[in-house]
Amino acid sequence: MTAAAFPHRPAMEVFKLAGLATSGTPRISVVVPAKNEAKNLPHVLPHIPAWVDEVILVDGNSTDDTIEVARSLLPDIVVLQQDRRGKGAALRTGFNAAKGDIIVTLDADGSADPGEIPAFVGALLAGADFVKGSRFMQGGDTTDMEWYRRLGNWGLLTLVRIRFGGKFTDLCYGYNAFWRDVLPYLNIEDATGFEIETEMNVQALRANLNVFEVASKEFPRIHGVSNLRTIPDGWRVLKTIVRLGVSRPARPAVPPRSTAGQHQPSV
Repeated sequence: MTAAAFPHRPAMEVFKLAGLATSGTPRISVVVPAKNEAKNLPHVLPHIPAWVDEVILVDGNSTDDTIEVARSLLPDIVVLQQDRRGKGAALRTGFNAAKGDIIVTLDADGSADPGEIPAFVGALLAGADFVKGSRFMQGGDTTDMEWYRRLGNWGLLTLVRIRFGGKFTDLCYGYNAFWRDVLPYLNIEDATGFEIETEMNVQALRANLNVFEVASKEFPRIHGVSNLRTIPDGWRVLKTIVRLGVSRPARPAVPPRSTAGQHQPSV
């Protein structure tokens, strides 16, 4: 896959596609956790829609030119260093620093298409509190998952359905978006690794947030080797589900939002 796999769209075309060409447009932050992704960033950062207000790269102590490449591609990019190891710690660092009304998470390895961001933002503007990408609903796909990972994802997803309800079609996927004002209800302080996606999804269910899935296509990472470890990280996801299943939500449940107008852009 080359950089041309995600053709850059004119800003106004994407504004119309996402329904954003209106006054009072919410500000949007994209959080990109990265560790040694210098070769992949040219396939990702330039294809983030031009109307995104803020791109935050959270560096996990890279030993290559990740930071230099990021700044050369997007001079206005915000670069942060995470204070603890793991993807969960990186995302929390980005979330805490984000200034946007809407926060989108995007992997740095080229496996996710930045051109799908309008679909996530559009669902939020239509009334969702939290939008999660799904590789397994109609229109979604993955070419980066072995059969045993598919089986594991299905098993963990079944546990979540039995214990927490909901009708998710995907569980362990890193492409998500949400309004910043629901972040306290996600309560992700305990997640440090790849289990953070599962924790966010389950916490959204427990808080009665209005969760919406959008179809997403996952591609193999372009360069390098994934930091995902199937068995250890799968075990962390399972422990997260069990822990949440026997605990009470840390905050009172909030009612679903029926219209996006209830989320006011920050000033």
